[in-house]
Amino acid sequence: MQRILGCVRNAVDTYNMIEEGDKIAVGVSGGKDSVLLLKALCGLRVFYPKNFEIVAITLDMRFNNEDGDFSEILKLCNEYNVRYEIKRTELFDIIFNVRKESNPCSLCSRMRRGILHDTAKEFGCNKIALGHHKDDAAETFLMNLLSESRIGCFAPVTYLSRKDITMIRPLINLTENDVEAAVTRLSLPVVKSSCPANENTRREDIKKLIKELDKEYEDAAQKIIGAMKRSHIDNW
Repeated sequence: MQRILGCVRNAVDTYNMIEEGDKIAVGVSGGKDSVLLLKALCGLRVFYPKNFEIVAITLDMRFNNEDGDFSEILKLCNEYNVRYEIKRTELFDIIFNVRKESNPCSLCSRMRRGILHDTAKEFGCNKIALGHHKDDAAETFLMNLLSESRIGCFAPVTYLSRKDITMIRPLINLTENDVEAAVTRLSLPVVKSSCPANENTRREDIKKLIKELDKEYEDAAQKIIGAMKRSHIDNW
């Protein structure tokens, strides 16, 4: 866990993610990335020189119109004395049953972001922490390039003026392998998603493309990140 905390602190310090008195909403989907993010920020809070507060927020998609079981996430939050809020939504029904979206991920992402922003503000948070890591950034860069003919990615820190809230991504110095290994080693609870679109998305296609590139160009994802940093794309 020391290495994870070191990588997280380096990202937080490099991009000035946390200031004294921040109240940070941690978006906890229940997946490995968000659960490790919650664990890491709870650990960082113990020794970081700037005091900050954490609120964990889960948006329940209510797959198959049933409430999700996040009891293990609640136990983790109780262990670290973190307030935990579950926002029940009708996103599954709206996207898959009412609108019958052929490309559900795009609409789902936009709607989840909007609900998360509003929920964070509702609980007095001025920042939202998301569990994106290095591989997510490389995949997003390629998705934007190949799908939208544009060069860009999400930024490590993004201020949303319309909502007056700042998005931070403290895991950006970690790879997906780093995350998976840490979650396994620490026996963190992971809530498996029941989304019918799982493993059948554009992001999965890009993930496979990067693996193919790795066979010819070692560490392809890392090289993409390096290019973004040297070119200062989206404040990397």
